[in-house]
Amino acid sequence: MYKGKLKQILLITDGYSNHGEDPLAVSSLAQEYGITVNVIGILDENVQSGDGLKEIEEIAKAGGGISQVVYTKQLSQTVQMVTRKAMTQTIQGFVNKELKQILGDSNSIESLPPSKREEVYEVVEDIGETVGLEVIILVDTSASMKDKLETVKESLFDLQISLNSRTGENAYSLFIFPGKHDDVDKLLDWTPKLEKLNTIFPKLTMGGMTPTGPALREALNYFNEQNYNRGNNGDDEQSIEWAD
Repeated sequence: MYKGKLKQILLITDGYSNHGEDPLAVSSLAQEYGITVNVIGILDENVQSGDGLKEIEEIAKAGGGISQVVYTKQLSQTVQMVTRKAMTQTIQGFVNKELKQILGDSNSIESLPPSKREEVYEVVEDIGETVGLEVIILVDTSASMKDKLETVKESLFDLQISLNSRTGENAYSLFIFPGKHDDVDKLLDWTPKLEKLNTIFPKLTMGGMTPTGPALREALNYFNEQNYNRGNNGDDEQSIEWAD
């Protein structure tokens, strides 16, 4: 039975990254260390395509995650769907790895007989309800996001309510980019509740460039710092070596 924690970065943005390091490279690095990067692109009704949409898909692909492009009114349901779908995808990947060790490289969930496949899916569902989940949320606060921020806040509240139905522990941390004085600012340390957003979001200053790469890097560093501290405190969860 899987006993680790699922680690996700949830990137919510509506624009093009235009400052700092390549977000695809950072996203790929995250995947190497078992951190899934999911991207939700929020569009205005009159936007149908463009390089920004391509970037959203490529960041998620590089991070082993899921991308979804939505219009503002659809955001709440999408945040929940992407988070849960990414959890299931990650767990299925773990189960497939275990099956290959037991049954050989040619076997996966899909290759099993229907009855056995159903049993495995039940295990995947059970793990999805009981495993610990840690999500670092990265919210784009560039000028074009000003009219969308209230919807983002409500969507994150809905996400918390949705995930609270699980028996596994949930923890969230929230960063914005660009920050007030730096590329990225941390608004919330690890917490199971997001109620503080009610007081934080109205005070945010919108504007500036879109440093998506640095924001992803900050999230990776934060996960790394967390693992390092656990290692020093004798936690039995394995810490990882981090590349510069």
